[in-house]
Amino acid sequence: MLKQRILTAIVLLAVLIPALWVDAPAPFALLSLLMIGAAGWEWARLNGLPGFGAHLMGAAVMALCVAALQAVFSQGSPAENLLRLWWVGTLLWVIGGSAALYGGVGAWPLVPRVLRWLLGMVLLVLAWLAIMAARAKGLNFLFSIFCLVWMADSAAYFGGRAWGRRKLAPTISPGKSWAGAYTGALAVLVMAGVWQAVEGPLGAAHPSLFGLLMQRYGWLGLVACSVFLTVFSVVGDLFESLVKRSAGAKDSSQLLPGHGGVLDRVDALLPVFPIAMWVVSV
Repeated sequence: MLKQRILTAIVLLAVLIPALWVDAPAPFALLSLLMIGAAGWEWARLNGLPGFGAHLMGAAVMALCVAALQAVFSQGSPAENLLRLWWVGTLLWVIGGSAALYGGVGAWPLVPRVLRWLLGMVLLVLAWLAIMAARAKGLNFLFSIFCLVWMADSAAYFGGRAWGRRKLAPTISPGKSWAGAYTGALAVLVMAGVWQAVEGPLGAAHPSLFGLLMQRYGWLGLVACSVFLTVFSVVGDLFESLVKRSAGAKDSSQLLPGHGGVLDRVDALLPVFPIAMWVVSV
């Protein structure tokens, strides 16, 4: 299993890094579009739409991503159009994500399937648009959002193993603890402070998420927004766990050997990217 995980990670990095480093946006856009389409396929299967229907939903998610991107730049001001979408994404996650976690595993199947399918499509499309918007702000900005999520998750894992006695959401994800969540938030704050402090002297071509937050809101805003984004990285993770547990699935699929499915890898990114774009745009 470990060899499988390492091999899959190497292959993914070998594809992702060149796509990111190319100046033209097309390679990264295509790669991320394929990944979000695969996530749409997984979402359909987890929510009672197997077989051809799941493939159709994956294709529909990809088509909607392209159509939404074209609509943003063909009507009115792109910046205003995107800000409206970031508002929608933020409200969906703050209100809808909180409601889903409050309802728990038992309440999720009570939501009509069509509504669950539509919700998944909207969340995936918004996440892809936010990822593309972040890429347009520069690699430093994009990478800083990825690192926020990775740091929160990694620190939470080690903090939870060391001190995690009080469970965060035992009926949804028994492995997560309050100590892990606190450790993740603290690690993100340390990283945010260091990152925004050194990117200027190092001559970064574009500011990171943390640098922009510092410019717009000062130290207090940097701390508050970093913690807020960390919280929703946990919400995204828990939300996907809730959906999987409701479906009786351990992983969203086996598309990534040793790692589960695409949704298993991007669950925390789905809320963080739209909300990150919102906090630097309002």
